[in-house]
Amino acid sequence: MTFKKNILCIGAGYVGGPTLAMIACKCPQYKVTVVDINPTRIAQWNSDDLPIFEPGLEEIIKTSRGKNLFFSTEIEKGIKEADIIFVSVNTPTKTFGAGAGMAADLQYWEKTARQIRENAGSNKIIVEKSTLPVKTALAMKRILTSTDDDIQYQVLSNPEFLAEGTAIRDLENPDRVLIGASETPDGLKARDELVEIYANCVPKAKIITSNIWSSELSKLVSNAFLAQRISSINSVSALCEKTDADIAEVARAVGMDSRLGNKFLNASIGFGGSCFKKDILNLVYLCQSYGLEDVAEYWKGVVKINEYQKERFVLNMLSAMFNTLAGKKICLFGFAFKADTGDTRESPAIFISKRLMEEKAELIISDPKALKNAMTDLDGLEGKVSYVEDPYKAVAGCDAIAVMTEWDLYVDLDYEKIYRSMAKPCFVFDGRNILDHKRLFEMGFNVFPIGKPAKTHFN
Repeated sequence: MTFKKNILCIGAGYVGGPTLAMIACKCPQYKVTVVDINPTRIAQWNSDDLPIFEPGLEEIIKTSRGKNLFFSTEIEKGIKEADIIFVSVNTPTKTFGAGAGMAADLQYWEKTARQIRENAGSNKIIVEKSTLPVKTALAMKRILTSTDDDIQYQVLSNPEFLAEGTAIRDLENPDRVLIGASETPDGLKARDELVEIYANCVPKAKIITSNIWSSELSKLVSNAFLAQRISSINSVSALCEKTDADIAEVARAVGMDSRLGNKFLNASIGFGGSCFKKDILNLVYLCQSYGLEDVAEYWKGVVKINEYQKERFVLNMLSAMFNTLAGKKICLFGFAFKADTGDTRESPAIFISKRLMEEKAELIISDPKALKNAMTDLDGLEGKVSYVEDPYKAVAGCDAIAVMTEWDLYVDLDYEKIYRSMAKPCFVFDGRNILDHKRLFEMGFNVFPIGKPAKTHFN
């Protein structure tokens, strides 16, 4: 079969894999190849055991794999053959040097830019999918054009706005697709080529264009605003617990304001995932770099409240369980940072697990998709930790349940059976406010939600 164009994606992670699989599915006239330096990951993409769990992803992969969708470790070959190259490599927070703890670590991104330059052989359109600081496209263009050959590169910014757990739905029906380009004739021509690809799967009204700097900044700001809402409602949850107000009622009243809306107003143990904290700290560093210290401090506060909420949850557990957790068995319901994913990056469960182990508690961790990642996250820590997928087996003999992830599974469990199997008095700390607290209390549990009065059997 002759394909219209060859599309390459460098990076087969949570963004590159699903995004390019959807493009391949919706655009059979294009050949789509996803490459990665990790042979194990590529082998998984080529198997029935995909490296990530995402509802609907397996069906999308099977539709196109081997037809116009390919996964490979042959990065140099892929670069040579590609007309359009998506760059979706990891850009973690720096752990060293200037900007450590805040700035994006761009070493993998720069290595990729140099690899493209060394193997291109012909004109290319480069599409930034990784979340990058504003003005990064300029640096990439300078790297790509630093040799004397006549190869032309056009760099576009096309940030992803996927939410893990709903990524396939987000790809099929996105709020928007944003494409930023240099405002030159060649830049706009490249932009139109990418618009043409997305128009196969997205209504044109949802494809918005901007200059490249606005596009790069929009991704950071979008995540910062979402995280800000979570920290805002969580800060109010602490006040609700002190005043006997109900955070669910407050959030409902606030969310019915058409100017605000009701999304991201569920109080919880805090946000996690690979993006929110990383992107806010990147924004903080960017503001500091431009001398905007007051703006930087504002966004720092969003992260500070998130850390506060996790610590407050642990301290509430300690206080409720008679000021000692030593030797007590605590079952964590969930370890993924959110439901419908196995991803545990920056999951609040990691921090809470470590703190509970510092208090000498014994942990039993249960999660339908994230146990392997949980084992990696807690590997090497001192303390007793068990990993049991079946929640009924996990909770038997425990003193407390702490709900970490809003899996539907935990809502529908037989809690009367669970109550009978636990040590007494037994506690439920609902870090996601997903359970029926009144019913649990009537069964005999001592129940501690987020942002609501506790229900206890103690005088």
